[in-house]
Amino acid sequence: VQLQASGGGLVQPGGSLTLSCAASGITLKYYAIGWFRQAPGKEREGVSCTSRSDPSHVYADSVKGQFTFSKDDAKNTVYLQMNSLEPEDTAVYYCAADPRMVAADCKPPRYHYWGQGTLVTVSS
Repeated sequence: VQLQASGGGLVQPGGSLTLSCAASGITLKYYAIGWFRQAPGKEREGVSCTSRSDPSHVYADSVKGQFTFSKDDAKNTVYLQMNSLEPEDTAVYYCAADPRMVAADCKPPRYHYWGQGTLVTVSS
């Protein structure tokens, strides 16, 4: 099983990025999926998550209206569209998947499979 996160980079404040997470070895539509981030010196936090049975997405309060979770089942890929980025959004962003969760839950310990992370740096 492999989750390949990509799309990170350096962006100016107010800019946008779209992260991708492509899966191999599992079919994402049958999994709970989450996007997480970890800033330097901070704990990993949930950004947006969805369950395998409920198509609604859970967003952290800090990113509501700013980030959008989407997926392409045909490509077995999920995305995180990030708009109006600010320096506090700087972090390594991870995607994760779990086959057991029924309800969306953005608690990192609940996820079984993790990608390697992609670095997002917001700076002028």
